[in-house]
Amino acid sequence: MNFKTSGNKKISISVDNPRENLTSTDIKNVMDGIVAADIFDYKGESLAEVVNAKIITTETEEITF
Repeated sequence: MNFKTSGNKKISISVDNPRENLTSTDIKNVMDGIVAADIFDYKGESLAEVVNAKIITTETEEITF
């Protein structure tokens, strides 16, 4: 999840293992809630704006010898 601070700096927050059936609405609502709750402080600046979000998936293949 990517945000901008009140000082226009870019901040990212990562969540490991998000629920599989998340919708864009679910994610936007959570991000809006994070901004509204004003619970994060980055060098004296609040999160002020939702920028975007990405779900990154990786696949692991075990190599046997």
